[in-house]
Amino acid sequence: MSQSTKHERMDPKEIAEIMESVSEKIPTLIKGVLDSFFSPEAAANIGKSVAVFRKSLIEGGIPESEAQDMTREYLQTLTKWSNVMRDARINTRDE
Repeated sequence: MSQSTKHERMDPKEIAEIMESVSEKIPTLIKGVLDSFFSPEAAANIGKSVAVFRKSLIEGGIPESEAQDMTREYLQTLTKWSNVMRDARINTRDE
């Protein structure tokens, strides 16, 4: 059985319509994802996340100084991801 009999070929007009629809929806999707990283709620959630992380380390028996270092590293990781998302946000605005 040949490849052409297995799959029906799409009409170029259909492909164009799909691409147009996708090109309209993708920027909105990206904006929503980026905004979720830079809202006041996101900032509050990061603060809560860091606090819960530190508390669980201490409750788990990690010495205070190690818990502080681990928490700092955790926050740095979150900050790096935030920077990646910020850079992506800037790049999407330039286009």
